[in-house]
Amino acid sequence: MGYQDHNRTRSKAVTFNLSPEEYRQMEERIKLTGLSKVEFIIRSMLEQRIEIRVGKFESDRLSLEVRRLKDALNSVQTPEEAVELLLECRALLEQVILITNTKQEEPK
Repeated sequence: MGYQDHNRTRSKAVTFNLSPEEYRQMEERIKLTGLSKVEFIIRSMLEQRIEIRVGKFESDRLSLEVRRLKDALNSVQTPEEAVELLLECRALLEQVILITNTKQEEPK
């Protein structure tokens, strides 16, 4: 299911802070697209090109996330917890595969 599926329930909230200038710029960009603020932010986030930078800091962050998921899977108590964690693992792996495939397909 993509972000375009308007029939699904959006039960997760995301909040972040912007400077007044960043907020003004975001509002103007949203107006130019004709999208709702929610659709603009979702599309901006999900359609942006992501690059994995090579370096100790970035590698450590990915390693910590994988380790966190592994530890969480090892401590699962209920089937519901397992389902949520497996969905999170799958989402992470899907993004890594998508980023990796996109990088390989780019002309050199």
